Amino acid sequence: MAEAGQAESEQDIESKIAETRQRFKSEYVEEWQDKYDSRDVEKLQRDDALVEGYLTWRHFIMDDTLKMIDESFQWRKEFNLNDLVESSIPRWMFESGAVYLHGYDKEGNKLFWFRVKLHVKDAKTALDKKRYVAFWLERYAKREPGMPLTVVFDMSESGLSNIDMDFVKYIINCFKVYYPKFLSKMIMYEMPWIMNAAWKIVKTWLGPDAISKLKFVTKSDIQTYVNPEHLPPYMGGTDQFKYSYPPLPDDDFQSPICENGPIVSEDESDIKDLESDSRDTLESSFNSEQSIKPKKVNFVEDGQKSDDLDRGEPGRLRGARKPSSTFKGTLLHISPSEELSFGAKESDKRCLIVLNNITKNHVAFKVRTTAPEKYRVKPSNSSCEPGASVDIVVSLHGGFQASPQDRFLVMAAEMESSTGAGVPELAHFWKDVSKAKVMEHRLRCHVLESPKSILSNSFDSPSVTPTNEHQDLQTMLMRVMMTNSRLEQKLEMCLWMQKVLLVLLTFVLTLSFTVAYSLWTW
Repeated sequence: MAEAGQAESEQDIESKIAETRQRFKSEYVEEWQDKYDSRDVEKLQRDDALVEGYLTWRHFIMDDTLKMIDESFQWRKEFNLNDLVESSIPRWMFESGAVYLHGYDKEGNKLFWFRVKLHVKDAKTALDKKRYVAFWLERYAKREPGMPLTVVFDMSESGLSNIDMDFVKYIINCFKVYYPKFLSKMIMYEMPWIMNAAWKIVKTWLGPDAISKLKFVTKSDIQTYVNPEHLPPYMGGTDQFKYSYPPLPDDDFQSPICENGPIVSEDESDIKDLESDSRDTLESSFNSEQSIKPKKVNFVEDGQKSDDLDRGEPGRLRGARKPSSTFKGTLLHISPSEELSFGAKESDKRCLIVLNNITKNHVAFKVRTTAPEKYRVKPSNSSCEPGASVDIVVSLHGGFQASPQDRFLVMAAEMESSTGAGVPELAHFWKDVSKAKVMEHRLRCHVLESPKSILSNSFDSPSVTPTNEHQDLQTMLMRVMMTNSRLEQKLEMCLWMQKVLLVLLTFVLTLSFTVAYSLWTW
């Protein structure tokens, strides 16, 4: 019964997607031909995930969804987003370091930093600043489709001169209207009390969903959402990252993921040398502090006994978590659409990626990962026949745990009918294929059992270990520090009010003495 209900739900979503496309085309596109960029309209017609994103963000209310698409597409054409490149933005904006992508929060979402103290309101540069924000958002949306962002408004050392309500409203609209389901949370760091009035105005621009994503934090409690390794030292973290330009500091994209370890770049020249250099690339890791050398996983040869379950027999898929969602790409339909779910239990350490070839030719594919020492992918480099499907098993090595920061990249390219599908032919094919012809789709990891649930389960057990007691003390200490920080803010405000009252009282007394002296002398 549950499966039938799920199928009906999926059918309802598909019908809503079809209705959205039909109504948008008939009610908006046909009447206003030049209102949108044709590339956005075409993408809406073929990308189910995009339409579903608009629908879910507007709670499947059709009229609201259509209005949102209309407003979003007009904005995209106004800012020429499909052709917005780095060279079209003034260089000084990149050099300022006011906006950039770097690091992750505890849920594995990319951090989008706004250094508020570096922003000064200026009507002459307002449009360029908006285009600058749009550039970063569009850049991330293309490279990590479907992956949400966590915005960090770093307000340390900022003041009234840095407040630009029009710019803040624009940023909110980017996540509220232009990029559906793009915002994970908005962290407001060390907001000065003098800005409280301004943020009361900001809240009126936000809907209930967006307000729930606002998190006001200080140095004492920001680690509730972001681990120390992704925070700068002045926030209590250990990340020694220093912004500089060029190049653009989106660290993930400068260290692209690969099946046997990280490579330096994704230029065609580097890709062509990937096979011959794969042994050397194993000696590095995405975590520069990790000293353990990743073990090479041979995805091609089947000589080891441990591979017996992964040779294509029915037992190969036993225990693998089956996907329930699908990303519909230009060459392959990929299931799941966004994330692979792993847990601490033995039964949760295998996931399945299903590739369906929707073309009339063979499609070569590769699966890469940011953590090759953790995962075993079988097969990681093969091809799929026209109209056929391939099941890929992703399993955790013993002793390793999945992390939200782990990523997988599925690469696919259409092959000519004359090209063979053997290992040598595939290696030669990937060396020569143009990057423009390669379809890419990224998947992230979802950890089924969070640390909080593990902690709660251990407290429910008869024995409580010293480690759990230590964690409990840390939690209590964090709460005390948060309370102390709030009291300090209130105390600072009281002291400021006392100073203001003292100045006013001094002024009144001086004025009274002056008047009294004047009357006495008169």
